[in-house]
Amino acid sequence: MEYRQLGKSGLRVSALTLGTMTFGGRGVFAKVGETDVADASRLIDRALDAGVNLIDTANVYSLGLSEEIIGQAMKGRWHRALIATKARMPMGDGVNDAGLSRHHLVDECEASLRRLGTDHIDLFQVHAWDGVTPLEETLSALDDLVRAGKVRYVGCSNYSGWHLMKALATTDRLGITRFVAQQIYYSLQARDAEYELVPIAADQGLGVLVWSPLAGGLLSGKYRRGQQAPEGSRHLTDWNEPPVRDENQLYDIVDVLVEIATARDVSPAQVALSWLLSKPTVTSLVIGARTEEQLADNLKAADLTLTEAERTRLDEVSAPPLLYPYWHQAKTASDRLSPADLTLLGRHVEQE
Repeated sequence: MEYRQLGKSGLRVSALTLGTMTFGGRGVFAKVGETDVADASRLIDRALDAGVNLIDTANVYSLGLSEEIIGQAMKGRWHRALIATKARMPMGDGVNDAGLSRHHLVDECEASLRRLGTDHIDLFQVHAWDGVTPLEETLSALDDLVRAGKVRYVGCSNYSGWHLMKALATTDRLGITRFVAQQIYYSLQARDAEYELVPIAADQGLGVLVWSPLAGGLLSGKYRRGQQAPEGSRHLTDWNEPPVRDENQLYDIVDVLVEIATARDVSPAQVALSWLLSKPTVTSLVIGARTEEQLADNLKAADLTLTEAERTRLDEVSAPPLLYPYWHQAKTASDRLSPADLTLLGRHVEQE
């Protein structure tokens, strides 16, 4: 297992992170998985034995049950893993039971600590944007949690580029704890993050944790053009997180994944994960699984290195369109682009 520095922090995390949205099965999360304590313990054992040192969850996963299950499975061995959790989503029916207010963040941090059965959270992430609460309130509350020793590092998830830069500028202005990482959706199926979020990570020294790196299983190789979807799976027209905007391109990507995987005698999922691990700024991929077999397969991606030709094929078949102002920058500003600019524009500049 490779370990990578988490942004500008001194923390090193494994290239693969164990995701736990499948733990619990309470409420709407039953559609994702219903992993109980016994099965969760086996999955955690498998991940830890493979060198995974980060477990990612959120308070909203099964309304706290995911955290409770992790706490029971990790009891007496928290020294073996770091824990990342999140807060922002509704956790009750009260008017203050959601958002990024000081009230909600402090309450949810305390609740997560109780459920997890630990005295600190290694990475506390705001789960989504809150356009109503002043950033100063949110960020100072996070800083207070760090100063109190309840949280070691803070991060964000699902922010837009301007949200993220405004937050970083605010912490720098106030001289308080800065985000060390962002958790984002990024995969061969949708490379939207390359427009703003990846360049910001390169420019600002942020780590990048990737959720749903297999696009909710769409890149596993199970979904093929003209073939019936596996039993119990969702139809593409029902898939809304992440959304499928170009079904033909999705199947083109899967075709290439399958070709490369067959030639290398590995799974398409391993190829998709390995491609993503090679992308600029990516620190760790959050992988979840319902079964030990799925997890074991995904973990093998840590040992797979694609050739330059294989990566290029995948780059080309999944390439997003170059939006404005980026196509203009590629044409007119290519003589003075920074390393952060080149994470998006490098390939286009080379082709000129």
